[in-house]
Amino acid sequence: MTDDKAAGLALANMWVGFIAFLAAAVMGVYQVLERSGLIPEMQSPALYFASVSTHGVLMGFVLTTFLVVGFGYYTATTSLKQSIWNRPLAWFGFWLSLIGVLMAAGPLLTGNASVLYTFYPPLMAHPLFYIGATLLVVGSWVWCLQMVMMMSIWKKAHPGETVPLAMYGTTANAILWFITSLGVASEVLFQLIPWSLGLIDTVDVGLARTLFSWTLHAIVYFWLFPAYIAMYTLLPRAAGGKLFSDQMGRVAFIMLLVFSVPIGFHHLYMDPFQAAGWKFLHMTGTFMVAVPTLITGFTIIASLEIAGKLRGGRGLFGWIGALPWNNPMVLAAGLALLMLTFGGFGGMINASYAMNAMIHNTQWVTGHFHLIFAGTVVIMYFAIAYYLWPKLTGRQLHSTRLALTQLWLWFIGMLVLTLPWHVLGLDGQPRRISSTPYDQVLVDSWQVNQIAMIVGGIILLLSALMLVYNLMKTHGNAQAETNLEVEYAEPVHAVLRMPPLMNGFGFWCLLVLVYMIASYGYPIAQFFLMDTYGTVPWSI
Repeated sequence: MTDDKAAGLALANMWVGFIAFLAAAVMGVYQVLERSGLIPEMQSPALYFASVSTHGVLMGFVLTTFLVVGFGYYTATTSLKQSIWNRPLAWFGFWLSLIGVLMAAGPLLTGNASVLYTFYPPLMAHPLFYIGATLLVVGSWVWCLQMVMMMSIWKKAHPGETVPLAMYGTTANAILWFITSLGVASEVLFQLIPWSLGLIDTVDVGLARTLFSWTLHAIVYFWLFPAYIAMYTLLPRAAGGKLFSDQMGRVAFIMLLVFSVPIGFHHLYMDPFQAAGWKFLHMTGTFMVAVPTLITGFTIIASLEIAGKLRGGRGLFGWIGALPWNNPMVLAAGLALLMLTFGGFGGMINASYAMNAMIHNTQWVTGHFHLIFAGTVVIMYFAIAYYLWPKLTGRQLHSTRLALTQLWLWFIGMLVLTLPWHVLGLDGQPRRISSTPYDQVLVDSWQVNQIAMIVGGIILLLSALMLVYNLMKTHGNAQAETNLEVEYAEPVHAVLRMPPLMNGFGFWCLLVLVYMIASYGYPIAQFFLMDTYGTVPWSI
């Protein structure tokens, strides 16, 4: 079943996301050029930090939110085979989010919101930036409500039946995002907006960072969910096989929901606002999130092995060569898993209480973040787009060869960009700086890696241009797409009955609530129980 109106809503959302992505890619190249110091005429701290802030918001909030929402709506309608619950409300959420983005764009592009991705005080942005960011989040909450309602309606109409895995993961992500975004929403609504409007003179920096930490790491799994959903539900069929285990996918989705929110303090290891015991608690939770990733890696690789052997692969590794690597979904997933392996190793170091001190606030963190998000996550966004665009537009993909080339360039560019950043971090280069006015001998030792990151940035921009060109040309392709159905993977063993705990979210939401109170209850309450010092505005 295809829903043309749902397709239009999905396309609108995803096009906003990819336009933001392309703009951010252009800014990324400027940033690596400016930061290298190789072109003195480009040196401008004001322009650099305005660009970094805009780049971070476009990639981390705009691309992700609109892509997740668009993919979510189409996944819901095609997996449940029902229409959107409230289409006018869905469009209202889209326009509210888009208005928020446009509202925030003005201060960002004019340098009046150079507060970086985290917008920690005492840096203060123009009120329109905070109001726009709030509208973006509130608009996304409409999608959260839609997903929960569509799953509830389906379950009432199909008592005792198992919710399709694609919808189960999508609903888990909607619940995760709503809980996750409450932290930053609280910070912005009750601290930053009143502060920027002059309604209050100071804000509590410790409380602001604590509330943002609520969102800061869990948002990564909001980004990651669509990649995992595609790997579990689209990839096995695209590879010519079946999903190794439907149940393992549900376990991974549940674990991501439960464990990913109450772990934000590992971003505050070096900050004095929370006691060591709370940081240690969050550290242990952070390592728990590695478990669903390991489950996913095992299940997806097992599914690919099944597909490879069904295609004639023999021996221990012969199945790898038998896979259809000329399929964009298969190639993107393979490259994503490689980057996830490298990035996951770095993440374990970031999460370790002691080892984090070695790389905190260095380029290592930038390299890790880009390898996981811009690498693993975004390359799967490309795969999703290449898979869905023919079905959404009714036109065949303009060029599969161009798509494959684009994916390879993104993978190569990401490694060329991020691996030098890891090395620079170990050599002590700080992040969040616009230039390197340090000891000349030290700076000279960084030059090879700085040149490499410029090359990586240029490759990535070329790849980004190829993606958008391919998608645009698909709309005008004269050849119609004959298969408009989204073909979800079937598990090796058919699901005859699913335990209620793995077919709903009531119990898991209660568990998250308890875990959140245990992890954030007193750390937030303490700011209202003792005298703390506020901060006055400061800008770059």
